[in-house]
Formats: sequence, structure tokens, C-alpha cells
Amino acid sequence: MSTPITPYKDSSEGKKTQVRQMFNGIAKNYDALNRVISFGIDISWRKKVVAMVAASTPNKVLDIATGTGDLAIHLAETNAREIIGLDLSPGMLAVGQEKVTQKDLDHKIKMILGDSEALDFEDNSIDAVTVAFGVRNFENLTLGLSEILRVLKPGGSLVILETSVPTKFPFKQGYTIYSSYILPLIGRIFSKDKSAYAYLSDSAAAFPFGIAFNNILKKTGFSSVDHYPQTFGVATIYLAKK
Repeated sequence: MSTPITPYKDSSEGKKTQVRQMFNGIAKNYDALNRVISFGIDISWRKKVVAMVAASTPNKVLDIATGTGDLAIHLAETNAREIIGLDLSPGMLAVGQEKVTQKDLDHKIKMILGDSEALDFEDNSIDAVTVAFGVRNFENLTLGLSEILRVLKPGGSLVILETSVPTKFPFKQGYTIYSSYILPLIGRIFSKDKSAYAYLSDSAAAFPFGIAFNNILKKTGFSSVDHYPQTFGVATIYLAKK
């Protein structure tokens, strides 16, 4: 079994604890860094996620690994009556709560501290679940996906936006150079945590994508699983049903 990729290779703490520590440390710079790293294209990816969610007209949406709330705020544009943004990092949630309040969305979006692998929701209680750039941070991927399946209502949708690796020339070669050298360099310039963006790069490269991740979703119990590569394959949107 391969060794899990963690933010701090010399730490004896588990991945979940390390991920929480990492995101607490980079929370204040996270949004600005994301815009730089993705050239702002991540905004268009999130809008596509919102469109997929809106198509199922959900009343209650759970945004797991909500971070600073970018996707949750976009989801407020739908007709959903309740949006819950859940994250394990208090630092990220604090930034997200400020944004929600500034946009006068407290009546619609609730930001809560929680564990994606132990969701504090009843079975069959959520209409749609979203995860943007978060599933690769799960300590136990199978457990996290199983929890999502448990809380989703029958017929409910899971929409995941996650990094992936281009497979065609020259995008594959360009992505390798960018993720291996440029992304960590940007992280070191803008963040005090030198390990954080190296981890984000390493975890993105190692995470299963495309058909491989579709198969994991199917094995977990999801049906009607599809994937949609974005921007030459540097990211992928997955749509699955319960």
C-alpha cells in the first residue's frame, strides 16, 4: 500500500490533523493564491458546478471542504433554500464567514466546523452535495464518500470539482513543469508555509482522476457517474447520483 501524501512529511500526526494545520496557516492568503495559481479559471469551473447542482433544483445543499466559502457563495445564486458550508479548518471558516456576512447571505448560508468522514447529518437528509478541491484531502477517501452517500437523499446529486492531470501532448508536459516547479515557487513566495503548496501539487498529481475516480464512486455505491474534464484536463468535474 502506498504511503499517504501529507503536508508535513516529518510530522507524526495523521493526515487530517496536518491538513487542518496547513489550511489554518494559509487561510488569509488562500483566495488570492488560488486566483494566481489557476489564472482565475477556477471561477468558471465553480460556475459549471453550480449549474449542475441547480439542474436538480435542490432545497438543501451541503458544500463539503467549503474552505473560504467560494463555492457556497456561488451556490446561493440557485433556488436552494439552505446551503451548509462544512470544513475542518477553523481558520478557513473564519475567512469564509466574513465573506458570507459581507455579501448579506447569512440567512441562506450556514458555515459549520465538521469532519467529512463523520458527517453530523441524518441519513437521506441532503438534496445535493458539492466538494471543490477537497476530496484529495480526505484522510480516508472511501469513508468520506460513503458518508456523502449516506446523507444524500435517493436521487440526490454529488458534484465534485477536483484537480486532474492532462494526458495529451503538450499539455501533459506543460502541466508537469508548472505543478512541479512553478506552483511550489508561487506558494513559497506568497505563503510562510513552504510545505503547503508543495503538498497541494503532490497530492493533485497522485490523486486518481477520470475513469479511475469514476470507478471509486461506483464502488462506493453511486450510480450514473460521469466526468467532464476542464481546461485541457487540469481539472475535472464529476457528477454522480444516489
